Amino acid sequence: MSESLGIWLVRAESEALAALLQAQLGGALYRPWLNPAVAQKQQFSAAYRQHAQWVMVAASGIAVRFLDGLAQDKHSDPALVVLDEAGRYAVSLLAGHEGGANRLAYRVANVVGAVPVITTATETLKPLVVGIGCRKGVSVDQISAAVRKALGARWVDEVREVATIDLKEDEPGLIEFCARHGLPLRVFAHATVAARAWVTQASEWVNQSVGVYGVCEPCALIACSRGKLIVPKMALDGVAVAVVEDKWMEA
Repeated sequence: MSESLGIWLVRAESEALAALLQAQLGGALYRPWLNPAVAQKQQFSAAYRQHAQWVMVAASGIAVRFLDGLAQDKHSDPALVVLDEAGRYAVSLLAGHEGGANRLAYRVANVVGAVPVITTATETLKPLVVGIGCRKGVSVDQISAAVRKALGARWVDEVREVATIDLKEDEPGLIEFCARHGLPLRVFAHATVAARAWVTQASEWVNQSVGVYGVCEPCALIACSRGKLIVPKMALDGVAVAVVEDKWMEA
């Protein structure tokens, strides 16, 4: 756990959400209401450069006002992700690509079950989402071979994110694959996948092992709800892959 992360709360009502974030991501927790003599914006300004990354649990308007006059350069500004108090959206607001806020948004989203909101063109113009399910202990090479086969002539430079179920989020091979290719891993809760059992090839073995009839297809489709399944479940050497393409590319 790294102290390079700061978690800023605007209200005490966010304590439980912040505690969950700190338990999973580490970092320093800020409760500015404990110092009522100094305005929160002033307190944040004083702490701003003390961390390389920030999660602010607040409305985006508050974050924008707090950042007024602080941001200088995308290469040196701390990354900042705004998380609403209901834990619904993790918005990469500042230093998204260069500073790592986009990645941080995915990490925050995976912890609390939020939707990561990314607006930088480098990431959002990529049209493909790859859903992956796998047997326990598969290697990064096995995952790479399966993804390569599923994508065919296309490759990871067109992939926006990888999606999987929470039971597979700690698979070393999957984590290494995403790290090698600079891809964010989006993780969906088992209940979310079970409630959206969009599968073209139901698997009794997967159901007995994981409790759902498919992983790669529903995860990819949940991650890109307006997308089209262009590669249905394709299995290779213990790895199942599905590919969804965002429909906006058809315009």
